[in-house]
Amino acid sequence: MLFKPGTPLYAYEVEKEADEDVMYINFLGAPLVPNIADSQEIMAQVIDYLIKTPNVSRIVFVQQRNYSYDYSQLVFLREIANLYTRLVNEERVLSPNKLSYNNPNELAVRYNFITYLLGLLKSDPLACFFELKNAVAKEKSLLASLGSNKNTEYDNLLYLRLLENFIQFLLNLRFFGAIEKYLEDYKFGDRKIYSYIFRPDIIPNFTFTRLVSQLPREAKIVDQYQVGEGYDISVVTILKKSEEVKYFYHLMPPEYSLKEDHHLLLNLARNVLIEHQPKAEEFTDPERTRQVFFNVSRDLVRELADNQGIKLSYSDINKLAMILVRHTIGFGLIEVLLKDKNLQDIVLNAPITQNPIFLRHNDFDECSTNIIPSQEDADSWAAKFRMISGRPLDEANPILDTDLSIGEIRARIAVVQQPLSPSGIAYAVRRHRESPWTLPLFIKNKMINSFGAGLMSFLVDGSRTMLVAGTRSSGKTSLLGSLMLEIMPKYRIITIEDTPELAVDTMRKLNYDILRMKVRSALLQTTNEVSADEGIRTSLRLGDSCLIIGEVRSQEARALYEAMRIGALANVVAGTIHGASPYGVFDRVVNDLGVPVTSFKATDCIIVANPVKTPDGMHSVRRVLQLTEVRKHWTRDPLEEKGFVDLLKYNVEKDELEPSEDLINGDSEIIKNIAAGVKSWAGNWDAVYDNILLRAKIKAEIVNLSEKIGKPEILEAGFNVLSNSIFHQVSDKITEEIGLPLGEKVFPEWQKWAINAAKKI
Repeated sequence: MLFKPGTPLYAYEVEKEADEDVMYINFLGAPLVPNIADSQEIMAQVIDYLIKTPNVSRIVFVQQRNYSYDYSQLVFLREIANLYTRLVNEERVLSPNKLSYNNPNELAVRYNFITYLLGLLKSDPLACFFELKNAVAKEKSLLASLGSNKNTEYDNLLYLRLLENFIQFLLNLRFFGAIEKYLEDYKFGDRKIYSYIFRPDIIPNFTFTRLVSQLPREAKIVDQYQVGEGYDISVVTILKKSEEVKYFYHLMPPEYSLKEDHHLLLNLARNVLIEHQPKAEEFTDPERTRQVFFNVSRDLVRELADNQGIKLSYSDINKLAMILVRHTIGFGLIEVLLKDKNLQDIVLNAPITQNPIFLRHNDFDECSTNIIPSQEDADSWAAKFRMISGRPLDEANPILDTDLSIGEIRARIAVVQQPLSPSGIAYAVRRHRESPWTLPLFIKNKMINSFGAGLMSFLVDGSRTMLVAGTRSSGKTSLLGSLMLEIMPKYRIITIEDTPELAVDTMRKLNYDILRMKVRSALLQTTNEVSADEGIRTSLRLGDSCLIIGEVRSQEARALYEAMRIGALANVVAGTIHGASPYGVFDRVVNDLGVPVTSFKATDCIIVANPVKTPDGMHSVRRVLQLTEVRKHWTRDPLEEKGFVDLLKYNVEKDELEPSEDLINGDSEIIKNIAAGVKSWAGNWDAVYDNILLRAKIKAEIVNLSEKIGKPEILEAGFNVLSNSIFHQVSDKITEEIGLPLGEKVFPEWQKWAINAAKKI
């Protein structure tokens, strides 16, 4: 809310925002910072406004910073305003016949005293209460000394009853219940007690999103760390209240702790920049647009500072320019949250102005936050996502799936609005890791063990068709990305996704021959994008390639299985799909997506990943639960006809994957088929199993080496891809020498390279 120039000081306007009536009070140019807790005058003024407009659910004082009091605080003030109205209009406490029966000498004194109390009720209700207590005690003492004068006694009783009723009305207020525990240290006229319940959210005037800057009372600090770097550092504090299950994530970004003159510059600059209405074509290259706006903002801030006589350092100029970009063409505090590598999911529920942002933290699971988005920001972000994605978001298309890239940060964005979300717009943001997950990283995080990683690497090299299944937030896409890094860079890869999530850009920088294809979302009926099934058929005309499907959702399943069956794809085919078990995948593919039973047998392996609850039920950890091969002999139901054979199974007691008896005994048709195509492996199960163990040993060694020399970088994609290349080169060399890539020969040479390479990083 920006008041027009010339708006009278202390004028107010009430605006409808979602389900709230918000009162904005103009304090621009006021000689003091508006604070209900500190000021009798401001508290009385607010009560006066609430008497006139009793349905207001939030008050915002507009100054260089905005000071917002939400409904949880306003409810106390509304009750006081209602009590004032009741005392004056219904109880008529100033009426002469209420103040005195037949004693005109006391009428004026009592009238003035009740008027004084009514004023105190609006400005200092606690002082009003103690004044009333003293007055009641005084009247009782006076009554005891009157003797037998019945007329005087009745007159005093009448007045005493009025005072006692006044006190009772006060005690019935929720305000007194809220401050009761602080009364022990109260001194008459001391307003410190009000600060326990009246604490505004302080909002810079260049943004609308509310942020509770003060740490919650009676909460224990569990952790604290910094996010960002240079002049853009935010402080994150994790707190825990004893009676709450969720942790509290308190964010304090740099824009909420600026100097007053910096706020002035940002307000002036924003008013200039806000005149620019971005066009859709500007969002075809968001990074370039941000850089252009950053340069413009920097020049604008410098010019305004010179005009205002404000001295700024070079880092001050950059900081203010960065904040301007973030809160004009950017995504506000969502960007700050996305800088936190500990976050997985960010959720904004409808009605968006009445709910804090919730998020999922790597270490603290589900957390509530001190951030409450505004409707203005939520609508602005939606408009930008429409332009970035080129997809509709309206009543006919109330769902929007897209992605967001800010530098190295990537995230998947899901937006829903009316009529699907009756309370208005809502968001779900899935933060991707800056660089893709690798199998060694998953080993370190215990999602898989080294043997599981070795087997998966073997299957990828064997050009198998694989589906990674799991529930939401099970790590399916991350695991698929790690399997892609096991593909040798000499092979071409085509990815097909409706919302880009796979780390294609990172793999391109690692010299992969990779092509990303973006297809129409299954949720959209009409758009200029190509459908997923047409995208798959098109990929078959682009040459021999590994085919990676971001997620098998709809009609593309038929096209995918057609491609598998006709043998058009001689390399790896892999994708993700929702399903909690191999049979769940079969049921979804055949019964939900309409793929013929015989076509489903083109699937070689199903990897199931799901969250596993900890014993206390408070946390969950991601684990691969099984790796199952799909055999080809069955005709109707793979479960009844033993078409599913587990190669790996999760042992809940040991918290790790274990090889099945079938795998140990060499009873795997898929692995035998791979071995049959390799001269030295055909019919030699021991040699095949040795190679799986060798791969497992190499993955485990990368993790051990990382811990030993203190270099987590070697767990990342760059070292992993290079390691795989060296492994293949050493294996080829040993095969030429002795006819087999035996682990006892390959591993020492690879290990020697790994130690030297790791030290150079």
